[in-house]
Amino acid sequence: MGLRARALAYTMVAAPLVWMLAVAITVHSAYNEIDELFDSQLVRIARQVQTLLPSASIGQLALGGAEPLAPAGSAAGAADLKDLSVAVWNAEGQVLMADREGVTLPRLPDAAGFRDLQVGSADWRVYYLQSSHGRWLVAVGQSLHERDELVGGLLLAQILPWLLMLPLLLLVMGAALRSALQPLASLSQALAQRDPQGLDPLPAAELPPDLRPLVEAMNGLFARIDNTLARERRFTADAAHELRTPLAGLRAQWDAARLQGGPPGAGLDKIGQGLDRLARLVQQMLALARVEHLEHLGPVQAVDWPAVVATVVDGLWPQAEAAGVDIEVLDLAADTLPLQGDAALLGVLLRNLLDNALRHAPRGSTVTLQGGPGRLSVLDRGPGVTPEQLARLGDRFYRPEGQAGSGSGLGLSIVRRIAALHGLAVQWGPRADGPGFAVQIRRA
Repeated sequence: MGLRARALAYTMVAAPLVWMLAVAITVHSAYNEIDELFDSQLVRIARQVQTLLPSASIGQLALGGAEPLAPAGSAAGAADLKDLSVAVWNAEGQVLMADREGVTLPRLPDAAGFRDLQVGSADWRVYYLQSSHGRWLVAVGQSLHERDELVGGLLLAQILPWLLMLPLLLLVMGAALRSALQPLASLSQALAQRDPQGLDPLPAAELPPDLRPLVEAMNGLFARIDNTLARERRFTADAAHELRTPLAGLRAQWDAARLQGGPPGAGLDKIGQGLDRLARLVQQMLALARVEHLEHLGPVQAVDWPAVVATVVDGLWPQAEAAGVDIEVLDLAADTLPLQGDAALLGVLLRNLLDNALRHAPRGSTVTLQGGPGRLSVLDRGPGVTPEQLARLGDRFYRPEGQAGSGSGLGLSIVRRIAALHGLAVQWGPRADGPGFAVQIRRA
């Protein structure tokens, strides 16, 4: 159901409910006002009759006698005398005076004030007035049908115009809703006509205040999508450039091995090294692509750093033996860098740091993994980097010139991204206690 149809449906349900509540309040108020008006009339008539009784020549009316003639034609106006009656009794209970309807009123000797009675088959409201000396009792009554009829007329006067105006109300509301929802329709049309690559922000200044949060949220989404696509394009361009070099090298080594006349062992070794480099590059690119697309971590849990470090060191031990480098773990405890996070990603972070240190550490040296309160450090005794190279470390596919170790130039980029996802900061630079390089992870 569309917004316009839903709003009209809600109005069709809510309007009658509100109207019925208003009618109920009006009916209650009308009954109070009408009761007050007619009760005042009954009291006034009773007092006037009692005032005239001492000077009147009163005799009992003959019940079977001739009835008084009612005014004919328009002389009666809109009066309905059958709904009003007057009766007077003396102390002995004899009827001193009564109109045609008054003879049916019951005599209640001790009554004073208003009584709601059943007279015949109709409900009546009767006012009894006792004389001060007890010589007579005056009763003035009115049929409640008269009051109900008046309230019913008022109710009909409210219901009928509302029912007659309901179609016009729906037409006006439909037009009003169409006009009110026009900015939303224009926004939908603008989005439908957009080019798939069009991620420019939508103008929000001229929109109604209710639509601005929606448009601002959409603009934020467009910005995030644009950043993601820019990263994808940059990653694809970098990957194509970086993959071209090892593939060209492999092709050249294969041609050299195929054309040389001697044993192919040396050529095949170079091809194997190229394949290893290519496999590592693809692995690092996949890891970077994975962490680059994460906006935030999924379910996290307490990180057991000793277990993470043990797993990573065991996996890198063959590489350390081949490079002739020892791995040293110092001051590592369960509370080292207490953190809630993803242990698998933190293992990737630590593996990249240690792998980088092993590639640049000289044979016979030691790579140190050192824990501490709120920090974790990886130190090596490699040649270090110049200040110019230090400024570019962490850029994707950047490898300082003159380094003998092979690499993809993605390790520190991956480390920095995983640390950012965990709210950690990464610092690197020359060691303070001598030659070498140091990387420290701490709370941001």
